[in-house]
Order: sequence, then C-alpha cells, then structure tokens
Amino acid sequence: MASARELKNVFAQNDITLLKAKLGDFSKEYQDFGKTARSLYWASFIPYVGDFRAGVEAGEYMVKAGVESVAAIEPYADLIGFKKGESSFVEKSSEDRLQTAVLTLDKLVTKIDPIAADIEAANAKIATINPNIYPKKFGKTIIRENLVNVKEQFEGVASLFVKAKPLIKRLPEILGSDEEKTYLILYQNDKERRATGGFLTFYAVFKVKGGKITIASSNDIYSLDESISAHPTAPPEILTYHKGVSTFNIRDSNLSPDFVESVKLFESLYQKSGARVEYDGIIAMDSKILVDMLTIFGDTEVSGVRFSAEEDQRCDCPQAIYTLFDIVDRPVGYFRENRKGILGDLMYALFYKAIGYSPSKYWGTLMQTMYKNMEEKHILLYFIDKELQQSVEQINFAGRININKGDYLHINSVNFAGAKANLFVSEEIESQTNGKSREVTVDFRNPYPHSDCSLERGGLCLNATLRNWIRLYVLKGSKLISFEGSLKKVQTYDELGKTVFEGYLEVPTQGKATVIVKYTLPSGVSTDSLLIQKQPGVTNQKWTVKFGNKKVFDGILDKDKEVK
Repeated sequence: MASARELKNVFAQNDITLLKAKLGDFSKEYQDFGKTARSLYWASFIPYVGDFRAGVEAGEYMVKAGVESVAAIEPYADLIGFKKGESSFVEKSSEDRLQTAVLTLDKLVTKIDPIAADIEAANAKIATINPNIYPKKFGKTIIRENLVNVKEQFEGVASLFVKAKPLIKRLPEILGSDEEKTYLILYQNDKERRATGGFLTFYAVFKVKGGKITIASSNDIYSLDESISAHPTAPPEILTYHKGVSTFNIRDSNLSPDFVESVKLFESLYQKSGARVEYDGIIAMDSKILVDMLTIFGDTEVSGVRFSAEEDQRCDCPQAIYTLFDIVDRPVGYFRENRKGILGDLMYALFYKAIGYSPSKYWGTLMQTMYKNMEEKHILLYFIDKELQQSVEQINFAGRININKGDYLHINSVNFAGAKANLFVSEEIESQTNGKSREVTVDFRNPYPHSDCSLERGGLCLNATLRNWIRLYVLKGSKLISFEGSLKKVQTYDELGKTVFEGYLEVPTQGKATVIVKYTLPSGVSTDSLLIQKQPGVTNQKWTVKFGNKKVFDGILDKDKEVK
C-alpha cells in the first residue's frame, strides 16, 4: 500500500523515467505479495478466501497492464504529455509536430489489444466477488458499501476502456493518417440554451491529413442559412414557442435532446445549402471549451483584441465570453472587420498555441480537460462511420437519450428568443419519490437587471426575460398527475422511447419562475435506482434527489448519474 501511494504521487509528476522505475518496484513487491497469498488459495472453497484470491489475481492483471502501458508509451512519452529528458519536439514546425503526433498514435494503438485483454481479465475476476455476503461493518470499518463502490467503479472504468477500444484504435485514422478527413465544427452558445446545448452560432469546415490541419471555411450560422434558397415552414415546436419565427432555419435545427436526431434535422436543411460540403463527422462544442483553453494557455490576442478566462464584472462571466458578445452582437454604425469570423480565428489561435509548446508542458492537462468536457457533454461527437459512431455512443460521448428500461429522468430547457439570459439564470431541481409517485420541482432565478436592449443606443442585449420551452423525459408509461407553472397548454406524448411532459414558462429579470410536475411511474418498475441524464451545455445545475425521507443525492449534476 505504501508503494502504491508512492506510485500514485509519481504518476502525477508526468515523469516517464521515474514512473517506469517506481512501477518496476511496485510490480516486484506485488509479485512477492502474490506468492505469499497463494499459501491460502487451498481454502478458496470458502467464499471470503475465494474473493481474496479473485482480488489478488485481478491485481496481477492490472499491474501487467500498467507495465505494458508504460512500455508502449515510453518511446513516445514526450508526445503524449510525459517528461522524458530534453525534447526536440518544439524545434519542429507546427505541421511537423502534428504529423509526428499522429504517426506516434498510429504506433501506440497497435499495443491496445493486449492491454485491453488484461483489463478484461481483471474485470472478470472482480465480477465474481459478491459484496452482499459481507457484513455492513466490522467494528467501525465500513465493509459492504466500500466493496460495492470499489467493484462498481472498477467495472465502470474497465467497461469504458473496452467500449472505447474501437475509437482509440482508429484515432490515427480519425486524424487523417491514411486519407484526408473533413469535420464540421459547430459552436453552440450555451448562454442561449438549446436542446443539445446551445444556439448554433458559428461553424467551420475543418480538414486534417497526416497531422496537417486546415480550416477550409468558417462563418456564422446566419450565412449558412442565407445559402439556402427556400426554407421550409417551421415545425410546430417553433411555431408554438419561438417568437416571430415561421420558417425552419439551420440555426434552430437542434430541437431534439438526442444529438443524433438533431443532426438529422440539421442535415435535412444543410443538404439544401449552396455551401454544403461532404463531411466525415461533426464536433459540437460550447463556450466552456473556449474558456478552458484560455485557462490552460493564457490570454490570447486575435485581430488586436485580447481574450482572457478572467472574470468580467460586466456579466460575472469570463472576459472572453463578454468580449465575443460585444464584438458579434452589439449593433454599431460602422463596418466591423471580421466580426463574424472572430470566434473561428480565436479557436484557431488557441489550437496553434497548444501545439507550440512541448507536449509535456500542457498536453496532459489539455487531454484530461477535453475528456472531462466530453463526459460532461460540452463536446458532442457524431461520425458517419457506423463503427465509430457506435463506439462514441457506447462511451456516452454522442449526446444520446439513454434507451435503458429502468427509472429515468431528463429535463430539457430551450431558450427561444430570450437573449443570452442563461448567462444569468440559475436552476435548482428537486426530485421527490414516494412509492410509485414522483414530484419534480424546477426553480429558475434571475437576480440581475434587464440589459439595455435599445438598438438606437447600441445596447448589448444579454439579459432579458427568459422564454423557456421545458420538457421532462420520464420512464415510458408514466402518467401525468399535474403540471403547475406552465404558461401554455401542457402536452404529453411518447418520444425517443420515453414519455414526455412539455410546457412553457418565462423567467423575468430580477425575478423567478417555478414548475412543479407530479406523475406516477408505471407498475412493475423498480425504484432502486434512477438514471438522471444531464442536458448538454448545462453548468452548475443544482439537484436534490429524495426517495421517501432519504436524501440520496445533493449537489451539482455535472454528468449523467445513476442515483441508487
């Protein structure tokens, strides 16, 4: 245990040489421990001893996977964020750095199968352990709950790794190692929330071949809409809840909370565009990506404008967010050069900042941050290739509504013509379950004053009354008892394998609004656990989940969560 703690501390230092040495020490100690443990294996017919053996053998597989992983990455350590002596990487040109990194990935992923096999073998051993045969406590030591937690966490990590294997193995291909790939980048403004995270504000066509990256085109979403000669009539949702919109535009196409379904709506309009290009995938991202990159790489200047992750008192938000709104949205009486392309130029500048440093300085942090953003749905992925798409769906990076048959809850809010009010509005949600009935309360609060929205005065209209179309996706077959707080007629229907309760509310500036939805669950469903799916793009959404008199979750919902 002491050796393991030391190994963990060394890993955090990102020093591959030291890590390899310490892992070697730990491996030897674990082998000695394993030899000692085998003296007890004759008694494996006793459940506790059998579980002990399973745990020790699982550990052996994991140590082997660790040794194999370090051996695989050591020759390329500097290129994936580890320190390894003096690096010549920064002496290369930007294009050479990327090509080197992509070729490195190509070599690394060939080692993924034996590592995955060891992790699967370890998981098979852990799976045989039954925590229910253990006492809840032994003295003051909690036994059963700790075993359950460790087992679930390990199974989750192992499952994630195995499911992600097809994606990992094809990373070089995704990055154009064999042939050029084209991706559509969609920027979702989460401050004007839409079903899949935010209002589609900006797009770019991104090409990559052998590590060479180019932006073929970039513009705001309105220019894409203008490239369509005839728009169809808006669907009922827009006609009902949007303000003064009667046609269906690309910028309003992300209507479904399921990203794949929204991509289908997007594509139905995009194929009519004169600016359409064939693409291999879509990457949607929101403002948190921008702020995280500025946090990692520091202030960045584009077209004479400085962008920073520092807090701006004018909006209690990052300076970069306010500055972008000020450039793009504030009306002015003169031509403002590159107004529409500024966001694309900023993302491009940050990208080249990222590859301008030695990978050991920032790449580890950057990769961890981007992985976390995919977990929290600030990045959504969609691939034309069916195998790749299946892989990102399995690891929950595709923004899909879960098709599980168990107890379920997803709350989806859409800001239709409510300025950038989601920048100022906070949400608190409480779910109270009693037997087969549930009451869900959603409180919206906006403590900030109304913005100056006068076009004549050149006002920057950020905060205004939030016009919120709200949908609760619940277990199919649930029956609505009441829906309080909706300003329009409440709708009930089935969609995406769920039952949906739909309403509409408005949150005034310096005011609040509440909806309370009561419903019964279908008979036969177990309420032992509740899967809550987070809406993409949402941050700091406070949840309280109660079953009877017991509070089982109280905190920020930052990713999908199964509450037991």
